[in-house]
Amino acid sequence: MYVLAINPGSTSTKISVFEDGEEVRKNIIRYDRDALKDKKTALEQVEMRGNDIEREIEKWGIKPDGVVGRGGLFKPLESGTYRINERLLKDIMNGKVRGEHISNIGAVLAHNIAGKFGVPSYFVDPVSVDEFEELARFSGIPEIERIALQHTLNIKACIRRVARDKKRKMGDLNLVVAHLGGGMSVCPVKKGRLIDANNAIQEGPFSPERSGTLPISAFLEMCTSGKYTKSFLSRRLVGEGGLVAYLGTNSADEVVLRIKEGDDYARKVYEAMAYQISKEIGAMATVLKGEVEYIVLTGGVANSRLLTDWVKARVEFIAPVLIYPGENEMLALAQGALRVLRGEEEAKEYR
Repeated sequence: MYVLAINPGSTSTKISVFEDGEEVRKNIIRYDRDALKDKKTALEQVEMRGNDIEREIEKWGIKPDGVVGRGGLFKPLESGTYRINERLLKDIMNGKVRGEHISNIGAVLAHNIAGKFGVPSYFVDPVSVDEFEELARFSGIPEIERIALQHTLNIKACIRRVARDKKRKMGDLNLVVAHLGGGMSVCPVKKGRLIDANNAIQEGPFSPERSGTLPISAFLEMCTSGKYTKSFLSRRLVGEGGLVAYLGTNSADEVVLRIKEGDDYARKVYEAMAYQISKEIGAMATVLKGEVEYIVLTGGVANSRLLTDWVKARVEFIAPVLIYPGENEMLALAQGALRVLRGEEEAKEYR
């Protein structure tokens, strides 16, 4: 059984074909920023990206049994695999989502490609999966409610992996899972559910590209000083914050190389990021009242042994630390579609 997985990024589209859960073909279609500068929204890129995907899979000569795309900033949803339907497509096309993001077109691309083959299309565990408990929604002022936006796809895949590796049921596990990538989500997992999380765009530790939680009064002063444009401040929050702001790079590998070459400032910044990750893990452990069986570090930055060692040294008194490096998004997408195609679970309907 073949599944085609599609994952659009800001300057690339990842595509993979899985045969019964094993990746047999993959490619990353890359785009120069100049090629995208005339396309002001993600939706304007659908035709170009779709054509490029079709050309690539035609070379492979494989007919998929299903196509799955990355989910976007949709309305609050239950966890699971969803059939892509007209209601979802209409909401995406009409802008009835919770923000402009390239991931929003993953479902559109999957639906269009699936239509060419006459097979079903799906999305799996989008960032908008909402399993928050009531107390997690309070922000501190009634005008703002905390909302669930986290790296659900990889986090849920990690929970399943822990359950498999430890011979446990997913619904019995209490974990703290930290997805460490360009953005970072740290989630307390209660009986398999994500009952809280830092909103990776607005809160939590600073990351390679994002500022994380800021001293709010100081940032308010920046906003009202007249020295900075809204565009500059928005980029400081997402895209040009974190390691980019301090060190001019979003590459953890480059930072580690600088540290090896004796750059003491780079070391301090990188260790500060590990420090903030550790603080967030500690905070989320309190949500579970300390009843944490494992702490899981995942995401691309979890490949950095230096950083994970710093984090482990601060948090392993709470619970044993498991490291599942990489984002694993393509596999998680394919596995979600396969569970439905094999009849292991029912596809959910976007309503």
